[in-house]
Amino acid sequence: MMTHLQQQLSTGLRLIMIPLTGIESVTVLVGVGAGSRDEAEKVAGISHFLEHMAGKGTKKRPSPFAVASVIDAVGGEQNAGTSKEFTEYWAKVDSAHLETAFDFLADNLTQPLFALQEIERERQVIIEEINMYEDTPMHRVMDIFESLLYSKTSLGRDIAGTKKTVSAIKRADFLAYLHRFYRAPNMTIAVAGTFRPDEAVRLTNKYFRNLARTKVKPRLNYRGTQTKPRVRVVYKKTDQAHFCFGLPAVPFASPERYPLSVLATVLGASRTSRIYRQIRERRGWAYYVQTFPDFYSDAGSLITRAGVSLTKTAEAVKLVKAEHISLLEKKVGALELKKAKNYLKGRFLLALEDSFNVASRAALEVLITGHIRTPEEILAGIEAVTSDEVLAVAKKYIRPEKLNLTVIGPFRMTGKFNRLLS
Repeated sequence: MMTHLQQQLSTGLRLIMIPLTGIESVTVLVGVGAGSRDEAEKVAGISHFLEHMAGKGTKKRPSPFAVASVIDAVGGEQNAGTSKEFTEYWAKVDSAHLETAFDFLADNLTQPLFALQEIERERQVIIEEINMYEDTPMHRVMDIFESLLYSKTSLGRDIAGTKKTVSAIKRADFLAYLHRFYRAPNMTIAVAGTFRPDEAVRLTNKYFRNLARTKVKPRLNYRGTQTKPRVRVVYKKTDQAHFCFGLPAVPFASPERYPLSVLATVLGASRTSRIYRQIRERRGWAYYVQTFPDFYSDAGSLITRAGVSLTKTAEAVKLVKAEHISLLEKKVGALELKKAKNYLKGRFLLALEDSFNVASRAALEVLITGHIRTPEEILAGIEAVTSDEVLAVAKKYIRPEKLNLTVIGPFRMTGKFNRLLS
C-alpha cells in the first residue's frame, strides 16, 4: 500500500509526500502546470527554453558550474523536462541531503539571473536540438502527427518551438512567462522516497514561501472538429519510412482510459501484440513498431508508429488499419484480454520502483485533475476492464472519418496514402 500525504500551504502551493520503503534515496520534484500549449505563438518554445535556463545561474550561484556543483557534490541526479501541459524540475539525492535538493530547486526557480550571455548560448543549444529532431524521423514523425491531429491549435505545435521563434525570444519574455505561470497555485511539489513528512513540510515552507499567490487563468479547452481522414507526407531522403497512424480518443481523466489502454496493448504495445507480430515477427518489415494511447487534460489519441521498409510502407499502413478494424468485428478473447491487463499492471508496478517516476506521476495527476489515483485504484481500474468495454471504445473511436496518417520518407505524392484511409 503506497501512502500519499497531501498538504496545501497558505500560498496555494500543493505538497505531495509519498514515503517509500526499502530505498535510501529521495526525489524532490517541482511540477508547473504550464507547457507549450500555453504559449503565445510568437514565443513558441519558451516553456522548453525556460526549462533549459533553470540551472544557468542564480543570484546565489551565478554560473552554470556553481549550480551544477550543488547536486554533483552529493552524488545526486538532477534534470528537467517540458511537455505540452506540464514542466518538471527534479533532484534525486541520498535521503541525508533532502535539504540540498530543496535549496537547489528553489534557487533555480525563484532566483534565476537570465544572464544575456547564457540566454544566447542556450539559444544555440536549443536550435541544435531542433536540428537533431528534424534529422531524426523516428521522433519527428510524432511531432508531425500531432500537428495534423491538433491542427491550428497550440496543442499541435512542437514543444521546442521553431528556429524562428526561439531566435526571437528575449530576456523580458522569460520574466513575463515566469511571472504569469510560476505561481504557487499553479505548482506542485512531490517528494518520494525516504524522508520525514514533517521535514518536507518545513523545507517547502522555508524555500518556496515567496512564490506569488495569485491563481493562473485556466487554459481554453481543445475542441476537435475532424470530419474526414487526413494525411500528411513529408519528403525526406531516407532508407526507411516512418509513419504514425492514429485517431483522436479520450482525455487523461476519462474512465475510458482503462479499456483504451487495454485496446492499445492488444494492438501493439508488447512483443506478443497483434501489430508487432504481423509487421515485425511474421514479415520482418520493421525494427520498431508500437501502439500506445496519448493523454492530455482535454484530448487524447490512439497512435501506432513504425519505421518500415520503403517498399512495404503502404502495405504496413494497410495492415495497421486492418488490425484496428478487426477490433470492431470480434471481441477480444478471454486469454488475450488477461494477457493485456497483466502486461499493463506489470509495467505500471515496475515504474513504481523508481522514486522519480512516483513523484512525477503524482505531481502530474494533481496538476491536471487535482486528485491522485493510488496504485490500488489504477490496478483495479485495469483489472475491471471487460471485453465488452474494449469493443465499446473500439466502436466509439475507431471511425473512418477520424483516421490520421503522417509519413516521412522519399515520397512526393500523397495519393496512394489517401486511398489507404478512404
